[in-house]
Amino acid sequence: MNKLIFNPILPSWEYIPDVEPRIFGDRLYLYGSHDRFGGSDFCMNDYVGWSAPLKDLSDWRYEGVIYSPKADPANVDGNQNGFAPDCVQGSDGRYYLYYCLHRSSTISVAVSDTPTGPFAYYGKVQNKDGKPYGGEGSIFGFDPGILMDDGHIWLFAGFAAREPMRTYMKAGGMLVDGSYCVELAPDMLTVLTQPTLVLPGEAVSAGTGFEGHAFYEASSPRKIGDRYYLIYSSQRSHDLCYAVSDRPDGEYTYGGILVSIGDIGLRNEADAINYLENTHGGMVELSGQWYVFYHRQTNRSRYSRQCCAEPLQILSDGSITQAEVTSCGLNGGPLPGRGSYPAYIACNLSSAHGICSYTDPEKIGPEHPYFTQSGGDRERDGDQYIANLQDGTWTGFKYFAYIGDEKSISVTVRGNAFGTLCVSTAQGGVPVVEIPITVSTDWTRFSAPLTMVPGIAPLYFTYHGDGAIDFAAFDIE
Repeated sequence: MNKLIFNPILPSWEYIPDVEPRIFGDRLYLYGSHDRFGGSDFCMNDYVGWSAPLKDLSDWRYEGVIYSPKADPANVDGNQNGFAPDCVQGSDGRYYLYYCLHRSSTISVAVSDTPTGPFAYYGKVQNKDGKPYGGEGSIFGFDPGILMDDGHIWLFAGFAAREPMRTYMKAGGMLVDGSYCVELAPDMLTVLTQPTLVLPGEAVSAGTGFEGHAFYEASSPRKIGDRYYLIYSSQRSHDLCYAVSDRPDGEYTYGGILVSIGDIGLRNEADAINYLENTHGGMVELSGQWYVFYHRQTNRSRYSRQCCAEPLQILSDGSITQAEVTSCGLNGGPLPGRGSYPAYIACNLSSAHGICSYTDPEKIGPEHPYFTQSGGDRERDGDQYIANLQDGTWTGFKYFAYIGDEKSISVTVRGNAFGTLCVSTAQGGVPVVEIPITVSTDWTRFSAPLTMVPGIAPLYFTYHGDGAIDFAAFDIE
């Protein structure tokens, strides 16, 4: 690679959640929703494309707007946002983008001659009688995922509504108890089979093996060897789980957690190390290594999410070990122990009193730190940073390879504060250095001598003192 890769993997001003990674030719393409920095709802911007050559995943290229949900005939007034898409190449060589509008129960399709578009509206997924698939008497067509398998086209979609919405939607004849699978005709639109419930939602999970990690949303199918893997966001919402089957349309067995944005599963839920809300993503194999793509939350909001990725370990029996959230998922290894790093690549962030969920903004107290940026949405010179580090706030970065010749560390911060940034290689551990911080209205660099033990270790910064600081970057020399 020409340069290091951090999480989030795209530029800090880009907010792409719900990513499906797809390989076409010699490039990796990301298809996701498009949040707005400072937005008031999910997915407020048009779909845009990003791609990188498989030989250099650090070289991301912005492909521009690939499709606007306003092109959908059901959305000519532009009042509906485009939710999580997926894209596959059909047998005719064209590329098909599956998506849903946020106030629709059906699934729309757009088509292009290239993986980067521009895509043109193609039609609604439909039953054999021409009526739309989804809606009253059918599934809730949410978060479509597509699997092309030996000439068969499998469409997965669905939603596990919670009470009282579930009762209301079921009264209208809608199937809202999990992820449903159908086979499509070669036209990529027409449903050939009746929907089969392949992953149960919480309300129908008793006795299935999915208890506690039942399906909620975000169906994402993959085939590994001769087995079918269905990735999904569980009833906990902050984790991506997987299920396995010998058939694309069932019967699936719960596999485990792929990744949790709070590392819950690797530690107790009470000890979550990041701010929680939903996550959504998919898997891809790159040079023999499988990765899971997911998203994190920023800006004290549910509506400004960013894409991250982590390597996965698939064991000989086909099971997958839960990945840890890190700062360097696609990098192929730890970051160098000497270098300049932006603070926004932190993979752990917590107040002195722990984290909270962004689901209920009224519960987000003034003590909580958060990722944010200067400038407005889509401003490419906007710099992302961590805001509001108060006494006891800590943030972590994983991982770095130290060689033992590091001599100093500096941090770039600002704020009406007077205290110390304690730097350690373990959460809550004994500091290896303490950096004095004083009041500074502009970004200011503070330094201290540093001695590191050779090896691979994380780096944690904990602020102790009065006031609050914003944290932009750190340098190890």
